[in-house]
Amino acid sequence: MEQASLVPVDVADVTVLVDTFVDVLMASTDVARRVPLVYEWSDRAQLRAEHGFALLLTVQRGGQAQSILYDAGLGRDTAVWNMDVLEIRPTNLRAVVLSHGHADHHAGLEGMFRRLGKPGMPLVLHPDAWRDRRIVFPTGTEIHMPPPSRADLAAEGVEVVEERGPSLLLDETVLVSGQTERVTDFEKGFPAQEARTDDGWEPDPWIWDDQSVIVHVRNKGLVVLSSCSHSGAINVVRNAQRVTGVAKIHAFVGGLHLTGGLFEPIIPRTIAELAAIGPDWVIPGHCTGWRATHELARALPDAYVQTSVGTTLHFAGT
Repeated sequence: MEQASLVPVDVADVTVLVDTFVDVLMASTDVARRVPLVYEWSDRAQLRAEHGFALLLTVQRGGQAQSILYDAGLGRDTAVWNMDVLEIRPTNLRAVVLSHGHADHHAGLEGMFRRLGKPGMPLVLHPDAWRDRRIVFPTGTEIHMPPPSRADLAAEGVEVVEERGPSLLLDETVLVSGQTERVTDFEKGFPAQEARTDDGWEPDPWIWDDQSVIVHVRNKGLVVLSSCSHSGAINVVRNAQRVTGVAKIHAFVGGLHLTGGLFEPIIPRTIAELAAIGPDWVIPGHCTGWRATHELARALPDAYVQTSVGTTLHFAGT
């Protein structure tokens, strides 16, 4: 596994632009800065929650701030709508990273790029993100998961950067993991997934395009962002440690994909392994599922933080 030299940052701020949950009444903490309430509540546009995911990561180093967008949600305009409600104008946005090729992470890209209006904006993705896929559940229910549209991205002037291995962004302060090494014996990908080939639909359980985003906060450790953790949450964290050479996990933010009958059996093992790793903060969202979220809150009460659309997670070094 290739190792990357990740430059530490002074601050990493992660704003939840799209997620499955919103609660505007939650109180802020030192780590979780919630959306401030306004007096004229009924007259104001409201934040939207959906089964999608998007994060805005801003890192500060030496007084300079730069940002990347990690995924863009499912709705064509959900991410940009929420940015407008939050009055976010990402003038220092340098790149967009796609976690994997499922529609609940890329369908908002076209609207986002149209809003940004910056021809040549790089979009970093794994080549397998272009695979046409479907999910076939044991009940017989099928969900089509088409890939991003090359034509639509080209029309918006996007510079697509395909990488299987790790990529360093923002002056080597942000690491895109690339293909995640699978080392656990209980995280088996997504057994219900198939991909279209020249010979028809074939099993495609491993989702090799699943990639995380990693930041090293000075003297605190790694902040790991993982949209769905199709690689397995423990594989994601261990891969971050291995590829950076940094053992301490300061925070894990994102989906652990432990919802539904296929994945609930591995909740206890996942939480036990995560507890042994000992992150300072765990902010599960998106596809983690209510059972796993409640178990995480019980098992790691001092580390657990409830996600909510509009929250900014503030990780500061010393």
